[in-house]
Amino acid sequence: MTKQKNREYKKSRKKPHHSKKQNSKQSSPQGNRKNEKSQGKPNTTDKHQRGKKRVTIEVTCSGLTSEGKGIIQWKGKQLEVANLLPGETAEVFVSKKGRFFNTELKRVINTSEDRANLPRLSYNEGVGCQIQHMNEQAQKRFKQNIIDELMKPFGKPEPIITMEHPYDYRNKNVMTFGMNKKRQIISGLYAENTHQIIPMERSIIHDPKADEIIQTIKGMMKSFKMQPYNEDNGRGFLRHVLVRVGKKSGEIMVVLVAASPMFKGKNNFVKALRKAHPEITTILLNVNKRNDSMVLGNQEKVLFGKGTITDTLCGLEFEISAKSFYQINPVQTEKLYTKAIEMAELTGEETVVDAYCGIGTIGLVASQQAGKVIGVELNKDAVRDAIRNSKRNGVKNARFYQGDAGEFMVQMAEHGEDVDVVFMDPPRSGSDEAFLSSLVKLKPKRVVYVSCNPETQARDLKYLVKYGYKVGEIQPVDMFPQTVHVESVAKLELK
Repeated sequence: MTKQKNREYKKSRKKPHHSKKQNSKQSSPQGNRKNEKSQGKPNTTDKHQRGKKRVTIEVTCSGLTSEGKGIIQWKGKQLEVANLLPGETAEVFVSKKGRFFNTELKRVINTSEDRANLPRLSYNEGVGCQIQHMNEQAQKRFKQNIIDELMKPFGKPEPIITMEHPYDYRNKNVMTFGMNKKRQIISGLYAENTHQIIPMERSIIHDPKADEIIQTIKGMMKSFKMQPYNEDNGRGFLRHVLVRVGKKSGEIMVVLVAASPMFKGKNNFVKALRKAHPEITTILLNVNKRNDSMVLGNQEKVLFGKGTITDTLCGLEFEISAKSFYQINPVQTEKLYTKAIEMAELTGEETVVDAYCGIGTIGLVASQQAGKVIGVELNKDAVRDAIRNSKRNGVKNARFYQGDAGEFMVQMAEHGEDVDVVFMDPPRSGSDEAFLSSLVKLKPKRVVYVSCNPETQARDLKYLVKYGYKVGEIQPVDMFPQTVHVESVAKLELK
């Protein structure tokens, strides 16, 4: 994962693993009419249909896309329906605007045994948790199929490592604030590919206390005359609330992301919030005046506490700031890191490079079994955090440098330095050719490639295989249950 970017809000293009993918919001090619299910007719008596250009059809789902959407056939077109499972018959709303089709699940007629039996929650089920309608075994198969298909050229992946309690795991929650049409304050997540806020009070993957704190803040806003920010006219104050929770330490950080540093009544607000939630250990005001999709701005002020929290990962203690990259699911991260370091085959003598090192998590964990660790990261704030965390844990054999990892490794190769192992954990977009070519020049004996996007990982593995490496073990890890995302770690050895 990238150490500079908030990856859970980044998406990449994916391919289907069950059948040919066709985005339901795009025009669809002619399908195989022999496989068509019910063509459906408009239900003119349905109150949802009146005055709207959409029809209700009855269909049977034939497969899944890599985004976990059900695939249906209708009038020779292949469409996608969220929250629908293979084999299920359902009523679906279909609407058309120009060449584009939109679908919405109305009701499931015949339910699959793979459907999860979850209580109805108080928000749109499709936001953030794309596959929460699948039970645990179905999610496991779905993600294993994705990995198996992508990694087929390199060997058979190991069975995916799942999570014992695949709920409440996120240690970082970000909610956006706005107004609905009734001029009521709402908080939630943006609908996919839009800036429309879908109200959310509780998510099955969020830390429950974090969700509770955000709802408390929403309830306090009216009495403190705090208006949510309106990005259309640039008026208002509160844009987002970010909550970080130390899963082991129990410490909680609250970040109020505002459009202006002028926070009238801030002392009374902090006092009231702490009275409602005495478990909060620090509160910050972050000012973001930008018009892009970044949540946090550069200006920051501590309103209460020390401005950071701490948490423990793989036996080491890490200090976490508002901007720090820290793995979202620490329970699964420990499993991932344990497997990655096992693949590195460290004996205590090796020189290890931790590329894209961020705040130094995997490098510092590896330092306990390596001779020397060199961490490289472009983000200077992350490097500062890595150095601080190194000192906090008394690590003497790790050094961290600010710079481009590819250029750094080229310089190491030119100076004839020997490297035994390189850990690489790039962003969702994967590594570029410049980095990969520098890796090939450095010629480490082993490369451990950690990825949050197996599609770009497979692309990069192909390059490394072409230039002298052999792929060994491939281990998928379910870092984000209830979502379509899956982590993968692969071991490569120099031939």
